[in-house]
Amino acid sequence: MAKLIGTHNGSFHSDEALAIYMIQLLPEYKASSIIRTRDPNELEKCDIVVDVGGVYDHDSKRYDHHQRSFNETFSPDFKTRLSSAGLIYKHYGKRVIDIVAEGKASPQDIDLLYIKLYKTLIEGFDGVDNGIEQYPADIEPLYENSTSIFNMVKGLNPWWNESDQNYNQRFTKAMDLVGNCLVDKIKYYAHSWLPAREIVLKAYNSRFDVDKSGLIMILDQFCPWESHLFDIEELAENDPEAFPEINKNSAFTSKPLYIIFQDTNGSYRVRAISKKQGSFENRKPLPEQWRGYRDDDLSERSKVKDCIFVHASGFIGGNKTIDGAIEMARLAIDM
Repeated sequence: MAKLIGTHNGSFHSDEALAIYMIQLLPEYKASSIIRTRDPNELEKCDIVVDVGGVYDHDSKRYDHHQRSFNETFSPDFKTRLSSAGLIYKHYGKRVIDIVAEGKASPQDIDLLYIKLYKTLIEGFDGVDNGIEQYPADIEPLYENSTSIFNMVKGLNPWWNESDQNYNQRFTKAMDLVGNCLVDKIKYYAHSWLPAREIVLKAYNSRFDVDKSGLIMILDQFCPWESHLFDIEELAENDPEAFPEINKNSAFTSKPLYIIFQDTNGSYRVRAISKKQGSFENRKPLPEQWRGYRDDDLSERSKVKDCIFVHASGFIGGNKTIDGAIEMARLAIDM
């Protein structure tokens, strides 16, 4: 007999749409039906209830977060109060990741992805649904943004003056919208982002072989490196015993300043590493006297052969050879 998933009727939000999408990925709920109601008698018949009912109890499969006593977070490392999306993810997220990754992720990988996905996707659903400001409330935004997934879900609700207010049909569309976002994220992290970790880890561990300062890293091939580097640095500094892959000879001493990788055209890039992930402020930009110059002019100024360019902001530069890129980085360290 098909299982029943209960949630509230009327206007819907992104958090319960995502929560129910995750539930229906689980084999035991694959063929389930959704009941949208606030009638306690109807909800009592459901195998699992989300975002309604005033009860949070994992054993009885009741996952509401609106009651006054509710103050659950994803873990002690997070401050954001959970919505129904975060609640379902907290209890079933590892299974969801394993299913979407088609069983190709190891338990260790799933543990890593479980935290990564919460940080980069699920916590946003929790924060928006609970009305938590992402930035201080007194900061006036410079422009409007109506294209976030949360606004798109809100826009799927029927207009107040529509004659056909088919909430259930539109809720299905909302589930597909947020669910496709979730699946795309998991597939990207599992099959693209996660394999890059080994490349970044190798570059981190071998950085003292590149230069005795340990301030220059070289990637064997270009990959999404920034978030991995910041994660590795944090573990190396704060909890190295929990991260045995770190070469003890390259244990945390100082943070690297530059990372070198090959561009698609065969030349090499020297990238100044940001002070924090996503920031435009770098630990040490390439020298001011090189910025905005190209080719022979740049080679003459830097005294390095085969230079290609240095960006006007100093965040990146290029050289035709890896030796030239390393020399640019070495000189930049002392300038």
